[in-house]
Amino acid sequence: MAMVKSAVFGEHGESAASRERSARQSGPAAEPEVKVTYNYVVRESSQVRKAAEADFPTRWGHFRILGFEGKTADGTEEAVALVHGDIKNSTPLVRVHSQCLTGDVFGSLRCDCRQQLEMALEMIAGARSGVLIYEQKEGRGIGLMAKLKAYALQDQGMDTVQANEYLGFKADHRGFELPAQILVALGVKQVRLLSNNPEKVAAVEAAGVQVVERVPCEVEPQEHTQKYLKTKQEKLGHLLNKTAK
Repeated sequence: MAMVKSAVFGEHGESAASRERSARQSGPAAEPEVKVTYNYVVRESSQVRKAAEADFPTRWGHFRILGFEGKTADGTEEAVALVHGDIKNSTPLVRVHSQCLTGDVFGSLRCDCRQQLEMALEMIAGARSGVLIYEQKEGRGIGLMAKLKAYALQDQGMDTVQANEYLGFKADHRGFELPAQILVALGVKQVRLLSNNPEKVAAVEAAGVQVVERVPCEVEPQEHTQKYLKTKQEKLGHLLNKTAK
């Protein structure tokens, strides 16, 4: 038996589907999506220079990605800044994030780095304006191979500070000079700093950028991060309210 497809026709022989298509075609055109693009003027100096800039859409929102090279006490360093919105005519939400291959890329549960990174990007994209500076300071500045050696020592019972010091490093080798210089180069005068670390606040303000508010960047403690977060609080002075007992 052949299948018959029925249609409802109007008095002029036009089907309902045809009339609906005609109405859609003759109706007002949809408004095109407008993407606002900001031009970020960078004031280079003997300490920092912009090496590259490009469009950078992400699953959190639209950014511009700027690559920087700078001179610090530790030599020449590189960092990137993800910039969102109008950072000149507002007080941007700023996060300084140190590279963590194990956490940011591989999703390690030994630290809270990836959760903090994703939280920061989501909060910045949801704000009127913001900057995330990603500096190449693996393992609080000791480097990837040394960090893995520190992991092995932690497996034997040391905390992160004890492991770093056993390997001949300071508890934290970061000075945050380049991130602070990048904010100055971007013309940022004051920020809302997304951080639990008072040292970051001090470094930003030492560069002449006013921190009008410290915004917590704290994630819920998990089984594998309890000791790690407690060490951050007790030995590194991080301001944490959710630290596990």
